[in-house]
Amino acid sequence: MAQLQENRSVGELLRDLANDVTALIRQELTLARTEAQEKLHQTITAVVAMVAGALIAFAALIVLLDALVYGLTEAGMPRWLAALIVGGVVAIIGFVLVRKGQKELSATRLAPERTAANVRKDINLVKEQAS
Repeated sequence: MAQLQENRSVGELLRDLANDVTALIRQELTLARTEAQEKLHQTITAVVAMVAGALIAFAALIVLLDALVYGLTEAGMPRWLAALIVGGVVAIIGFVLVRKGQKELSATRLAPERTAANVRKDINLVKEQAS
């Protein structure tokens, strides 16, 4: 087979190179599309977590306002303290969910890492073959 490849014309070699480059580009585009879909799913999940955190934080605000009402009307009765504690816990849960969503949306987590690595490998391979 090595002898057969040595006897190929320049035109055949260029045609094979063009076919290989076309196949490589198609494969890279397929990988990029797949990775983009994965990143989109990751983004949607993060946004859902942030919305859930915001809704829980809103519920915490209502509970905290209710605690203020209890505090003003009953002047420090145990119900006021209980409502304040519940509101504080709900606020902490909401904060944690919003922070989790923010971390999931960080730019470094959304970068197409595999595609970039494959493109770098392909460029190095082409450079090696050309020299």
